[in-house]
Amino acid sequence: MAVEVNWFGHASFRIAGAGGVAYIDPWKLDIEPHDANVVIVSHSHYDHCSSLDVQKVCRSGTAVLTPVDAVATLPAAQAVSPGQRLTFGGIVVETVAAYNVREVYHPRGKNWIGVVISLDGKRIYYAGDTDLINEMGSLRDVDLALLPVGGTYTMDAAAAAKACHAIGCKLAVPYHWGDVVGSEADARQFLRELVGCEGRILQRGQSLTL
Repeated sequence: MAVEVNWFGHASFRIAGAGGVAYIDPWKLDIEPHDANVVIVSHSHYDHCSSLDVQKVCRSGTAVLTPVDAVATLPAAQAVSPGQRLTFGGIVVETVAAYNVREVYHPRGKNWIGVVISLDGKRIYYAGDTDLINEMGSLRDVDLALLPVGGTYTMDAAAAAKACHAIGCKLAVPYHWGDVVGSEADARQFLRELVGCEGRILQRGQSLTL
């Protein structure tokens, strides 16, 4: 079955298939679809954790997953940390580590997350706000990697291209550009530096189908 991945800008995605609908870090949405089976909020920074936007996608029974320090902002959320595996109908969510190696914006001790979402036979990795970290080398069978490229707070384009090699993904899409930090030039540099992996740039509101 086909899986559609839509980018709303910055670090915000919708992933949908026959098995359900997942949102990651919804922010600055101009729609209110109320169609989510599960919402993942990777960490508590304002550009990833927006209670207003989470409300726009939730419906009765929607599960909201977030690290423990964001639960106060999202009181109906379930606290998670790296290394968990949860199932919501046809969607499997595996939480993975996301952190800075040298910078202090995303400390490892916060237990903030990226995720691998399995849906309709496809595996999609969303890295979260992270540097290139050793844990990426443990990921397996990733069809699509969603990776930050803006630098400053996360990996830059060159490091994200190296992450693709570590992950062994088939396709990669850059995010964390065009808003708080990063530019389309960063996204294009990412594509130029990829080796052994296809890259796609999505514009705000665009989607791709796996």
